[in-house]
Amino acid sequence: MIKAFAPIVNDKSRILILGTMPGEKSLQLQEYYGNRGNRFWPILFSIFGRELSQDYNEKVKLLTDNGIAVWDVLAYCHREGSLDSNIKNEVANDFESFYKQYPGITHVFFSSKNAAAYYDKYVGRREGIVYNTLPSPSGANATMTPAQKLQAWQEMIASLL
Repeated sequence: MIKAFAPIVNDKSRILILGTMPGEKSLQLQEYYGNRGNRFWPILFSIFGRELSQDYNEKVKLLTDNGIAVWDVLAYCHREGSLDSNIKNEVANDFESFYKQYPGITHVFFSSKNAAAYYDKYVGRREGIVYNTLPSPSGANATMTPAQKLQAWQEMIASLL
């Protein structure tokens, strides 16, 4: 069974970005979006007009300083490799407790269609929260260029900051 990470969150968090489950490289590094082919961190640093840092503590600080939380929909699953299509025996995170502890969350962004689908299946949409699905920042998502992914993320997230 693969175990997901604890959320990156604080009391200032208003935006929650949800993935499905960390990939192999992220699990190996014990860092969200640890695969260098993933555009998550370059996108976020670009949105804030900052040069990309390779220091994970700086990455986390960028999020927490700007009211952004990151977590995954799933807490546990069986999966070979990193593809969401290989997920089996999944168990969702405890969002009821999470939202009680962090009532300032007003916007949830799914970092993939799969994350949205698992959330809808196991959690369900809550009144008072705005939901959107972003294009996956994964390198496996070759339907968009990195510039197109950045533009889509900027259009949805930047207006809230």
